[in-house]
Amino acid sequence: MSQTKQEPEAKYALILGSSSGFGAATAIRLAREGYHIFGVHLDRRATMPIVEDVVSKIKEQGVEVVFYNANASDELKRKEIVEEIRAKIPQGVYVKVLLHSLAFGTLKPFIHPEAPSALNKGNIQMTLDVMAHSLVYWVQELFWHQLIGYGTRIFAMTSHGSNTAVPHYGAVSAAKAALEAHIRQLALELGEVGATANAIKAGVTDTPALRKIPGHERMIETALHRNPGNRLTTPEDIADVIALLSRPEAQWINGDVIAVDNAENVMDG
Repeated sequence: MSQTKQEPEAKYALILGSSSGFGAATAIRLAREGYHIFGVHLDRRATMPIVEDVVSKIKEQGVEVVFYNANASDELKRKEIVEEIRAKIPQGVYVKVLLHSLAFGTLKPFIHPEAPSALNKGNIQMTLDVMAHSLVYWVQELFWHQLIGYGTRIFAMTSHGSNTAVPHYGAVSAAKAALEAHIRQLALELGEVGATANAIKAGVTDTPALRKIPGHERMIETALHRNPGNRLTTPEDIADVIALLSRPEAQWINGDVIAVDNAENVMDG
């Protein structure tokens, strides 16, 4: 299965979690590379000015942008959005970049003296569905609508919580571990098509999602101590790497978990 070549070839990106953090930075960065941007985010009225600022910065690059304020894990919304994307993208042209950057999960311990303060079945299922399994469902929907093909790049944001234990982070850790497993499987199954799938493991980054984690202040302090660059990773660092890995020369990088942290985690202690 080969990609239909068009001159000039339009480039499209779909960002899940496009209104802040890694998603917003990547949307703006890819817009600078000439990508038209589709974004899915879930925001209330209070945070809509932030969303509007991101959209404005994307438009400044002279590309088209469509943001959908919707729950990315809602099956009906997913189908509706993909159908709209299919209608907007010319036949034979694929989504070149799909970024899964959804950070919505329950931060509670597994074990607590009082049952209501511990994770329950619903908490765990929701966290894994949003932060891991939804990647598979979006990829499937895009594939069935002929929006994935040779050169498509699939990225998913993971973290060092996928293989380490962090207080209150148990459900999210499980989701990140599952997300990495999904990436490996997608890489295997889409390899013949010529689409690639990789997980991006960011260093500690001061995002709205990080600030929801109890004890995040200590995580920031530790990262600053461990990182030889004496600073935290930024969303822009991640966006630059995604732009780099989206180039044709990166076609043979597939099925990996790629750390983007300036060697933050190579030091013991």
